Amino acid sequence: MCSTEFNTLLMGNADFLRPYAITLTKDSESAKDLYQETLFRALANREKYLAGTNIRAWLYTIMRNIFINNYRRGNRQYRLLDNAMGDFLLHQQQPSIGNYAENGLRVKDVHMAIYNLPVIFKQPFLLYFEGYKYYEIAMILNEPLGTVKSRIHFARKMLKSRIARY
Repeated sequence: MCSTEFNTLLMGNADFLRPYAITLTKDSESAKDLYQETLFRALANREKYLAGTNIRAWLYTIMRNIFINNYRRGNRQYRLLDNAMGDFLLHQQQPSIGNYAENGLRVKDVHMAIYNLPVIFKQPFLLYFEGYKYYEIAMILNEPLGTVKSRIHFARKMLKSRIARY
């Protein structure tokens, strides 16, 4: 299929994309951007279109994939809404100020909970916490690998129940 035939076919079926873009984005400006991006991608990838197949389905798929990718990209970015004039979106890049005394108390509670674990669970858990691999802990303690894994698992469960308030 030559490029003029493809362009004619594309423009003849492009109007059906506008309502779908509005349905996805729920915003007219975002829908326009999505519509334009879809047409651009369709033109850029026209060699991937197989003549005789349903072009509307192909265009809907392109639009849906662009929308999903943009949505995922937006979730990865942390945004802060500024209530100033115009409601600008600011990217939050500065760390928040924490309460170091409260954090110190939490660390003490965690250490106390680890210290109060039964010895059979505390020893493998501390080795795991220090960065040893399961098989290394099994060799150090001269225990089977499955036993080490289960003891670390039970130690985690105990710690979660004791430190559940955080």
